[in-house]
Amino acid sequence: MLVYVYKSLKKLDTYLYVPKKADFTALPEALFKTFGPPKFVMILALDKREKLAIVDKQKLREQLAQKGFYLQIPPPTQNLLKQHLADNEAAPNVTKLK
Repeated sequence: MLVYVYKSLKKLDTYLYVPKKADFTALPEALFKTFGPPKFVMILALDKREKLAIVDKQKLREQLAQKGFYLQIPPPTQNLLKQHLADNEAAPNVTKLK
């Protein structure tokens, strides 16, 4: 099975997988507008790969069969300042550096 991968020019690290090249008919209009103009990245032969780096291969296949596309969005970014403040509240007896 071949899958065509496109990246979003509007959303960082966001990719769209479709079963037919340049066929975006399955995408909802709002999603297509948010994604922006798709830029072709590569063709993946799913049958020749045991696993994919970020995408769950089984989930990809299911979404392609059910929806006609798969949208890969980046994981939420970690707020380091929020984590630091939470850690300091959890350990108030820690000596602060001067």
